[in-house]
Amino acid sequence: MTRKYLFSLIAAFGAALTYSHGQAPGALQIADRREIFVDRYLIDKLEGVALRMHAPRESGAVLYFDKPWEGRFSGYVTILHDGDRIRAYYRGVPISGKDGNEHEVTCLAESQDGITWSKPVLKQHRVGGSLRNNVVVAHETPASHNFSTFIDANPATPAHLRYKAICGTRETGLLAYASPDGLRWHKMQGAPVITKGAFDSQNVAFWSESEQLYVCYFRTMRKVGKTAYRSVSRAVSKDFLHWSEPEEMTFGDTPHEQLYTQQTSPYARAPHIALAIGARFMPGRQVVTDEEAKRLNVDPQYYRDCSDVVLLSTRGGKAYERTFLESFIRPGIGLGNWVSRSNYPALNVVQTGADELSLYVNEAYAQEGAHLKRYTLRLDGFASLHAPFGGGRMTTKVFTFEGKELEINFSTSAAGEIRIEMLDAEGNPIAGFAKNDAEIVIGNETRRIVRWKGNADVSALSGRPVRMRVYMKDADLYAFKFNQ
Repeated sequence: MTRKYLFSLIAAFGAALTYSHGQAPGALQIADRREIFVDRYLIDKLEGVALRMHAPRESGAVLYFDKPWEGRFSGYVTILHDGDRIRAYYRGVPISGKDGNEHEVTCLAESQDGITWSKPVLKQHRVGGSLRNNVVVAHETPASHNFSTFIDANPATPAHLRYKAICGTRETGLLAYASPDGLRWHKMQGAPVITKGAFDSQNVAFWSESEQLYVCYFRTMRKVGKTAYRSVSRAVSKDFLHWSEPEEMTFGDTPHEQLYTQQTSPYARAPHIALAIGARFMPGRQVVTDEEAKRLNVDPQYYRDCSDVVLLSTRGGKAYERTFLESFIRPGIGLGNWVSRSNYPALNVVQTGADELSLYVNEAYAQEGAHLKRYTLRLDGFASLHAPFGGGRMTTKVFTFEGKELEINFSTSAAGEIRIEMLDAEGNPIAGFAKNDAEIVIGNETRRIVRWKGNADVSALSGRPVRMRVYMKDADLYAFKFNQ
């Protein structure tokens, strides 16, 4: 036996040993994270099945901007779920004017269930000669133009900086604010923290658990030929005060579109995935005629364009996934929903029931009766792996997981079904977890444990490089997760 041959055997044995302990080259490591089907990150092959986006259900107006300091130009709403209450922060401004003008204030509304909202009398700022209002920031031009808040999930954050916000205009740059309670806000420093950008939108920031950094997504402009497109750039920070140079976000091989807001934020049940539920703006695409605008009593500056809601996602870095180009939420029935800057979604999705998510959209902009409308989805129900009656299957890329059982969120028809097979890295069925071992899954549940001939224990596969093959018929798979 030559020395060269001996070394090759040792190398092959070492590679096989490493491979068998879950370190397969290129294997995705999903640990016990929940995976939702808003992108193709885990998908290797689709055969007879497809990714399908699901439209949220309209659930009625929940919050009217009807106070004298609020009014028809109120907007840029942020929804925060904090313990047993939900808060809404938003710009209040009764008259249209320059970005960051003296009439703009930041308001607060609160809810226990996401449906019934109240406006607390805070007595913090004198507005219109009275302290009896729900204003949390006032007289700090231009802070209230686009004051966008978040609860800092960084475990190293001290209590007095638990709430943070970003705000500002092109002239001022983005300013950093903080608060111990979401009511009493202070500027963290006099100078702006990010200066390179257009910023004339709702710019958003949060602590990225997966990246262990603060990230900020903000408005920039992108020139393509002779057209300037509203777009998005990103910067990162370790301390929220010192930020990297901005990087333009990419959108894959998709058409250039005007993104007025992008509302990027981590999905609470899968925080390694940030969803961008944004406003797609169609300048000059006029639906409402001049006569109809007079009947609506819409401000003359705000009816010659229209917009809808789109769904993007990102797993960090400077790339968005635009899996779906169709509208996520279409403008509602009635001409009042087809005016400029209506249909702008609020930042963040919140869970409002055991199996329900709520998201909110600004409607009737520049009109009397401007309000926030609630829309609902099933838990994890943004998109699904969908199979028609004829059936099909999906095979994942090679991945490793940590856990002892597989939980799925799914629905089938009475005639439909799902079966899940576990494969080794080469695509061979694993004994005990093959298709013929898999119990047929029928029903409509957000939490079902998968079994193979009565056995739900997959701990023998934990840490090994595997694939998953899902056989489906007249069914949707919304999410899956390996539980510890």
